[in-house]
Amino acid sequence: MRSLLIAASLLAAGTAAAQAPSQPSLEYTFAELRFVDVDVNGGDGFRLGGSYELTGNWLIVGSLTTLDFNNDVDTLTIDIGAGYVWPFQKDWDLVATARFLNTDVDTPFGSDDDSGLGLSGGIRGIIAPQFEVRGSVNHVTVGDSDTFIEIAGDYYFTPEFAAGLSVDLAGDADTLTIGARWYFR
Repeated sequence: MRSLLIAASLLAAGTAAAQAPSQPSLEYTFAELRFVDVDVNGGDGFRLGGSYELTGNWLIVGSLTTLDFNNDVDTLTIDIGAGYVWPFQKDWDLVATARFLNTDVDTPFGSDDDSGLGLSGGIRGIIAPQFEVRGSVNHVTVGDSDTFIEIAGDYYFTPEFAAGLSVDLAGDADTLTIGARWYFR
């Protein structure tokens, strides 16, 4: 009888563990696609970005963002850079990145381009099973320099796929994005 109770307990525990949603871990090798909405002149477009985790908590980051505005202005921004991750608690990391940015602007009156740097420092963590939040302070030197705060959250449908929102609150323009990430694990 005792063996039957032990076997039944182990089976019940195994079944419960198999049905429990798996909690994501903080990974840094991913690709993402986001719809971008800018509150200035009806701008919207898409961002294709990603990150690749190297050894020793280092990572490579980059993205390509294309925006169309109602006043026949189009922009294309390409950025590439590197970052470092400081794990400081279970499921919480501090993240810093530095990027080189190049923006091309096309208008009915001609085109122009500008390049500069982007610096970012923030925090990223899991606040509940399957839900990640992140926040950062960012500074870019393209065009008129601007500093903005990003607040974001993602819901993990699987350990490899998450979708969510981000809001950038800036001095020049606020931005809302909605998109998805695919993690290469």
